Amino acid sequence: MDVIAVVGTGAANGSVVLADRVRVPLLTEVLFDGRFDDLHSPWTELFRREIFRYRDGLSPSERSELAYERLRVVNEEIESVEDLVAATDRLVSLHEWLGVVDGTLTTLATIHYNLFLGSLLQLDPRRTVDLLPFVRLRRYGTVLITELGYGNNAAELETTATYRPENDTFVLHTPSPGAQKFMPNTGPVGGRKSGLVAARLIVREQNCGVFLFLVPLRDDQGPLPGIRVRPLSETPGSAVDHAITSFDRVTLPRAALLAGDHAELTAEGAFRSPIGSRRRRFLRSIQRVTAGKLCLSAAALGGARASLTIAVRYGHRRHTFAPASRSGVPLFAYRCHQTRLLGAAARAYAATFLLRETTHRCAGRNETGSAEAEVLVAATKGWITWQARDIVIECRERCGAQGLLSANRVVDLLTPIESTITAEGDNLVIWTKAAADMLTGRGYSPPAAPTARSGPLTDCALLLDLLACHELYCLQHARRQLGRSSSGPMDRWNHAVNPALDLVDAYATRRAAQAFLASAVRVGDDATRSLLERVFQLFVLQRLAPHAGLLLADGHLTAEAVRDLAPAVDRVSAGLAPHALTLVEAFAVPDAILQAPIATDGYDAAYDDPAGPWQPAPVG
Repeated sequence: MDVIAVVGTGAANGSVVLADRVRVPLLTEVLFDGRFDDLHSPWTELFRREIFRYRDGLSPSERSELAYERLRVVNEEIESVEDLVAATDRLVSLHEWLGVVDGTLTTLATIHYNLFLGSLLQLDPRRTVDLLPFVRLRRYGTVLITELGYGNNAAELETTATYRPENDTFVLHTPSPGAQKFMPNTGPVGGRKSGLVAARLIVREQNCGVFLFLVPLRDDQGPLPGIRVRPLSETPGSAVDHAITSFDRVTLPRAALLAGDHAELTAEGAFRSPIGSRRRRFLRSIQRVTAGKLCLSAAALGGARASLTIAVRYGHRRHTFAPASRSGVPLFAYRCHQTRLLGAAARAYAATFLLRETTHRCAGRNETGSAEAEVLVAATKGWITWQARDIVIECRERCGAQGLLSANRVVDLLTPIESTITAEGDNLVIWTKAAADMLTGRGYSPPAAPTARSGPLTDCALLLDLLACHELYCLQHARRQLGRSSSGPMDRWNHAVNPALDLVDAYATRRAAQAFLASAVRVGDDATRSLLERVFQLFVLQRLAPHAGLLLADGHLTAEAVRDLAPAVDRVSAGLAPHALTLVEAFAVPDAILQAPIATDGYDAAYDDPAGPWQPAPVG
């Protein structure tokens, strides 16, 4: 049976009236690109199981053990692990729901499936490696790239793998404290593990660049000979068994080198590669980080949508005082509460449509290494993960003290999102790289300059044009700053870097808005399309507000329109307020996965449920 939201047929406050009825399942289909049943529903069914329920009071080591156990359960339900790893859209959909369930599990899954198996499949085209232990999870896979002294500059890392022609082997070695591998999950939890270790390939005393090597790390008794693993300090909100790992002249067979199709070590011991640049060879070796950026974006977004579902439901259930009222009103009756949560919901919708477009761009085609895809994925990852963090913080605050309790989930969804902001390339760093590419025209085509026209702030096409105008301004300003006289290349770049980062933000915002509006206009149902257009308006109006002065100065907005921006946000919010529950129910997060007491009717009584996961033992 369709869940239906009834929309008012009149509004004395001047808000635009929408059509009569909006069906939640139709909204869900639009958000999930018509593929909820085949891509997403299997995961939501899996994560309803008891093993994935929230558990209170576990120690970090118990939570870590639980996450590895959960990964085994997930793995058993995957019909073909190799097919999953090869299908970007399926891998992304898995992470959208992992991000709701367990941040530690999310980290383990993205390392094992995307980084480890994804890289192994890509770099071993002749299938010389026995995959069975990894696809059956008899051995866990991890990846060791970052070093204490080398993070985003990993192409210069120090770990060496020196070829010994006399016995056709490599010697893997950590030459200095700064070369120790930082934060791989090489701890004892989970049992037997192997890793893809990034190391400089040294052949005949020549540095051939950084490649990945398949290295057995530990068995049931602990680290293998020559491998040192020291646990790192606890990470609040995460129970991944992160460690510092180093190698003392560990011997590896020839087959350990994973050179893919971009390099070769001949039988005579000579190194050959059609790619002259060591840096480009390294980037080919770690190409799976591109898909990883999408996976992490999906996980962060899944957590943000779950937080919104909890906060909006709670805002309708929790009552507070009201002027001249004895009975009080729901928190959500207050405009200040509405505008903040509805604005966050609008950003979640925009982020979802951006994720869909970017995934389409990369799924099913070998285009993740193209310049355009690199820029789009980098912009998408930074924009979505930063938006997700802001959304969850907003939701936490709107839930008050209840939002501080782990049992209500919101606060526990925040730390995993912090991890996504840093992993697979720190957001600021990957945006800086994208900004440099965009300024030089690599992988970026600016939007066409919109035709000058006027219209109301409810004109969706006009709003999209204003975003394009802002993006073009950012591009011109950054290029002007880059052209300023300077004392050297570093000084020249420092003039331009912050304006260029504004350009990346404007580009991601415009791409999100384009994807949003394109999805909305394709909807045949008038009520659903009207609702989506209103959400789109709120998203763009709030994004344009900080740039109103520049748009006014350049003649794209009138003074009257600038004065009307804040009132327009209030008007659109007022029109959307009756549909807030509809908007978050369309995220389709089952109660069995959400599990937050404050997101349920009679939440005060839920705390007395002796079977609740937040009460593992009777109290008192």
